[in-house]
Amino acid sequence: MPGTRRDNIAPGKAVRVVQKQDQRSGKLTEGVVARILTNSATHPHGIKVKLEDGTVGRVKEILD
Repeated sequence: MPGTRRDNIAPGKAVRVVQKQDQRSGKLTEGVVARILTNSATHPHGIKVKLEDGTVGRVKEILD
């Protein structure tokens, strides 16, 4: 499931995000959403979240 819609993402969900410094390489970081940082309903590059370990990135994949 893509991470471009805010209503697909909730605190506690497992996701893969791309951090700012990894955007060129496309390296994904896996973690659990602690907070949603994007206010708009959608974002073309992914909803920005903060993971439980403090990592901030845009959601590329939502894991089941």
